[in-house]
Amino acid sequence: MLKTESAGGIVRNAHGEIAIVRNGTGDPWWGFPKGHIDSGEDALTAAKREIAEETGLHDLVFVKELGSYGRYKGKPGGGDDTSEYKTITMFLFLTHEERLAPTDPHNPEARWISPDIAAETLTHPKDREFFMQVRRLI
Repeated sequence: MLKTESAGGIVRNAHGEIAIVRNGTGDPWWGFPKGHIDSGEDALTAAKREIAEETGLHDLVFVKELGSYGRYKGKPGGGDDTSEYKTITMFLFLTHEERLAPTDPHNPEARWISPDIAAETLTHPKDREFFMQVRRLI
């Protein structure tokens, strides 16, 4: 099994909404913008890059680190791909940007949603569990 390090973020706009992204081009698989940490990057740099690629948001104000959690890579439509176990470090960011314009072909759609429906919208159970643990911090 491959073990990898990923980073991403919960991005909140001026209306209190948060950004989520659709992974893949098949069945909707919704999560927070995140991805692998490239060689030479730290987690914060990787999170900003992944957010920019998956949402089009570049004007990010770092608020704080939200912690890390582990999970297997997700499969389109749900379930775990046990060939890869990821440790994901998440950060909280604010932005005044409104327009979402993903450039990553593997994440073709991004949306603003209310934090009140985030847990029911996130596809992976571990993403939902993490969000519920940090919800009060955002």
